[in-house]
Amino acid sequence: MTRQILMLSWEYPPRVVGGLARHVYHLSRALAKLGHRVTVLTQEAPGAAAQEWDAGVEVLRLPVHGPAPLDFPGWVMRLNLEMVERALHLLVCGRRFDLVHAHDWLAAYAGKALKHGLAVPLVATIHATEHGRNNGLHNDLQRHIGSVEWWLTYEAWRVICCSRFMEEEVRRVFQLPADKIRVVPNGVTIPPEPADPGQEAAFRRRFAEPHEALVFFLGRLVYEKGVQVLLDAVPRILERHSATRFVIAGEGPARADLEAQAHRLGIAGRVTFYGYANDADRDRFFRAAQVAVFPSLYEPFGIVALEAMAAGAPVVVTATGGFQEIVRHGHNGLLALPGNAESLAHNVSALLSSPGLAEKLRRNGRRHVEECCAWEHIAALTAAVYEEVLAEWAETRWDAALARRRAEAEQLWPRVEALVTVPPSRYTETRTPVPAVAQGDGAGRRP
Repeated sequence: MTRQILMLSWEYPPRVVGGLARHVYHLSRALAKLGHRVTVLTQEAPGAAAQEWDAGVEVLRLPVHGPAPLDFPGWVMRLNLEMVERALHLLVCGRRFDLVHAHDWLAAYAGKALKHGLAVPLVATIHATEHGRNNGLHNDLQRHIGSVEWWLTYEAWRVICCSRFMEEEVRRVFQLPADKIRVVPNGVTIPPEPADPGQEAAFRRRFAEPHEALVFFLGRLVYEKGVQVLLDAVPRILERHSATRFVIAGEGPARADLEAQAHRLGIAGRVTFYGYANDADRDRFFRAAQVAVFPSLYEPFGIVALEAMAAGAPVVVTATGGFQEIVRHGHNGLLALPGNAESLAHNVSALLSSPGLAEKLRRNGRRHVEECCAWEHIAALTAAVYEEVLAEWAETRWDAALARRRAEAEQLWPRVEALVTVPPSRYTETRTPVPAVAQGDGAGRRP
């Protein structure tokens, strides 16, 4: 059955801040491929159309106008008001939605308002928690975000998490009952083979000579991604493999501090801070790298490891969070101790020293992605959660749902009457309606 899905996400390509944008992008496309109608409400992006159809997905990019907010939570509230406004506009234009799917706290306000306003179920995906990102809640801003996250999980009919690690975290942090949570992993797309090997080689030469090894990191430049640990490991790696260069791709508030750290360690000449990498450059780096390294201190799932495996890069990750559910040490990747520069250097060096091991991890990593992580499979699992929720919604005694069902029945009845009316003929001068079914009071009123 085709479902009408309203998807709420604060980021969607080409605006990409983290992994959430790519998740919503690929999930929405895969759901549309299954036959569902998906409408995404998100913020505007420079150069992107305000409204477009993207592989069967209706994408509406919303401007956030008006007085400048005092802070980021204020801006988030404004974006959510724009989402509600656009959803109401769609409603008066005749659109109906079966459910609302909100991603993270940044869509919580709109998700809650539309759940009650439209009388439809709310499904929430929690990609990460403020508590987990900061190893606790230490200031008013973090406590505010944490409370909004709890509120979203409270209002949601089901909460989707991308790993068993995240399932345990939301149960512990938000005190959620186990039967409210469903685990649906992230998916990944296998990139196409490069059309021009010469261009691939020229791209790599921008960052390393042919005889030099290339170690690549991709992610937001924030504390929990552990780039500071990678920089501390670089001198140790260079002691063992002097012909090695490092590329750090991504943006974030920690960039200036990380660049300063590289200068203090005397490795600035060996480390390139590339900035934001689009999908094409991301895949080029993965294909060019001898090692893709992700030294996270906190990682709810770790889709970036799957992206590296899909592109053919051997990976070193830290034994934390969702990484531990993806990587089997020595089989499809290597696991280092979180926050330990020596352990990270040891594992990166192991791959640089052993091309045979690197090839084994590369081969097994690609096979893991092909067998377990297709977006079509992830979309089917998500759609199954939708059907579970909608089956419960159809039986609920929730006042708003009852009122909606009554209203829809009343709108449907005139159309049914029109269908069963006797058409005019030479035997009738006017349409003769079929008599209504009599009720118990004999009044002949329909329910």
